[in-house]
Amino acid sequence: MDIPSSSRDFHCLQLACVALSLVAGSIIIGVSMSKAAAAMGGIFIGAAGLGLLILAYPFMKARFNLDRILPTIGSLRIHPHPGPDHGEGRSSANGNKEEARSSLSTVSRTLEKLKMGSRGTGES
Repeated sequence: MDIPSSSRDFHCLQLACVALSLVAGSIIIGVSMSKAAAAMGGIFIGAAGLGLLILAYPFMKARFNLDRILPTIGSLRIHPHPGPDHGEGRSSANGNKEEARSSLSTVSRTLEKLKMGSRGTGES
């Protein structure tokens, strides 16, 4: 038994599933008393959003020329600012150790100053 179906029927079925998922998620969130039930409703709404995105992707691809835009978005990288130059003779590991030691000594000096200040206020 072979039932012929067209792409229009498939898209209508997809849209009906999205609508059903939105309605079910909204009802579950609306009547839920616990956070777990509300989270389940959120999953239904998220599934509806994903279904809507899958349904709309071919139209968005044709309209916005996503073949050109998506590789550009994928190639974006965040480049952090390079740290100070440690010189030619030093290795970066030794430089990091020295930076950690200097910051540790700065913290130690600050703690000592705070201790001295609190001792002075405690006696009066």
